[in-house]
Amino acid sequence: MVPTARQREAILVAFVREGYVVYGKAFDVVHLRRNVDLNDEDAIRQHLDAIVLCEVKSTRKENVPADFRGHFFSLSTAELLVAQNLGSHYRFVFVNTHTKSYIELSLSEMFARSRGIYPSWSIMF
Repeated sequence: MVPTARQREAILVAFVREGYVVYGKAFDVVHLRRNVDLNDEDAIRQHLDAIVLCEVKSTRKENVPADFRGHFFSLSTAELLVAQNLGSHYRFVFVNTHTKSYIELSLSEMFARSRGIYPSWSIMF
């Protein structure tokens, strides 16, 4: 599900209070393993084991294979740091909006599949 601004804030606060580091822009959707009231910070903290934050990376190119082999995606440092810190509470979802293919990977699974890693920095003024 796509969290509202209020739900996103409650999620961030709940994770931080449980000792996790989360940047607000480092996830797009939330996967719930069971029903959790995302408007209630206490409910989120009580059911943290049921919550997985997901960063969606997408392409709409026709010629990308279903396993995305040979395709480049960019990841922010914040996304990588959050994935490292959250462990099993964080997943990357790679989606081709044209072909409807997707794969969902943990940080370690993503690195295991990666054929190349090219660090870069982006700055915003």
